[in-house]
Amino acid sequence: MQINELIQTVAIAAIPILFAITLHEAAHGYVARHFGDNTAYLQGRISLNPLRHIDPLGTVLLPLLTLVLGGVLFGWAKPVPVNFGALRNPKKDMLWVALAGPASNLAMAFAWTVLF
Repeated sequence: MQINELIQTVAIAAIPILFAITLHEAAHGYVARHFGDNTAYLQGRISLNPLRHIDPLGTVLLPLLTLVLGGVLFGWAKPVPVNFGALRNPKKDMLWVALAGPASNLAMAFAWTVLF
């Protein structure tokens, strides 16, 4: 991959990827708060500010490295802290907290499909 292609690929992909991981992690925190756990809220993690969710290794270094080496793009965000003991009904509410992130990704995929 030429350097110009790499810069173009990163520039085009970075904004949607950052938005997706930000909304994914914020959704976990929002649903946890809805069911009684304020941990993410108190740490400022229920936010659409991508800087609050970036993990230096998983969000920056590894994706850039795999992109340069021609591998499959892989990475992760900083996980939102959840105290399952603080949830009102931990066994049931854990499921909703866990599903919130993937549900936000599916909602975004649907929205982008409709818009574009």
